[in-house]
Amino acid sequence: MKVQIDVPDSLKDITLEQYQKFEKLNTEENKDSSFLLQKMIEIFCNLNLRDVANIKYKSVQEITKHLNKVFDVKTDLTPTFKLGGIEFGFIPVLDDMTLGEYIDLDTYLGDWENMHKAMNVLYRPITVNNKNRYNIEDYKESDNTELFKDMPLNIAMGSLVFFWNLNSELLQITLKYLNQETRKMTLEQRQVLEKNGDGYPLSMDSLKKILPDLTQLQN
Repeated sequence: MKVQIDVPDSLKDITLEQYQKFEKLNTEENKDSSFLLQKMIEIFCNLNLRDVANIKYKSVQEITKHLNKVFDVKTDLTPTFKLGGIEFGFIPVLDDMTLGEYIDLDTYLGDWENMHKAMNVLYRPITVNNKNRYNIEDYKESDNTELFKDMPLNIAMGSLVFFWNLNSELLQITLKYLNQETRKMTLEQRQVLEKNGDGYPLSMDSLKKILPDLTQLQN
């Protein structure tokens, strides 16, 4: 029995929803299992699970190798894109983010199941577009939220990499600043600080632990 297989050539050919389905199954329990391998091909190649079983094992290996290469490609931030006939733009000025935007972004950004909701915070319909400058709609829970499940995965990944890079840079700057401030302190000031709860040294240790974790996530 011949099976028509549409293997994605890049992350542009994979939707956010497809990756969400895969991530839901990509648990420690299923890791390195044949079940996860079959589901990987089923989801990303738009096949029925029963059809995957009819694919030659050699072909399965080739498809898996190809998909791994697809996911290994680095992605950059995409400022604007069109989806469902709507042109969306990434938040132009992050410093202008509202408290509501920040809270929702902080809630959804680390959860793949709700990543489409995070994308609804980051990307909004463009209201004014003048060459490289544009304005976007104010943030709100909208009908576009579910639409973001159909967005190309490379755009979602690019926005995540952007934030991981941003966090890494901010943490490095913070660590450098804290180290400089610590050197300026007198012995007496350090003793007082440690006596009052070790808050400063604890913050330094915490930041040093967080930074490698962020770098690993980015990789």
